[in-house]
Amino acid sequence: MDNNKILSALCYVSLLFAPFILPIIVYFVIKDKEVKHHAKRAFISHSIPAALSILMAILGFIGMFSINYENMNGFVMLMFILMGVYFVITLVIIIWNLVQAYRVFRVGF
Repeated sequence: MDNNKILSALCYVSLLFAPFILPIIVYFVIKDKEVKHHAKRAFISHSIPAALSILMAILGFIGMFSINYENMNGFVMLMFILMGVYFVITLVIIIWNLVQAYRVFRVGF
């Protein structure tokens, strides 16, 4: 088995156990161009849920401190909708990472 394939696939699967750490380490340590490409793609795909959760937290804090109590039901409903969208996007990204790992590991670069 080719070590470069294993490292590339592991960068995608690391979303489940070390989301940012492994792709960054692989990107800066390994010299192979294809492995760097996959590590960068994995890091970007791992960053999307983190960026969305930070955005939701900011919106939550802004809404929590700027809304009056009469309109709180609308705000709570909006936050639940955003949490549902976040869940769906995160699930799609997890599936995409697993498919990419399978493609790299099974098919090759």
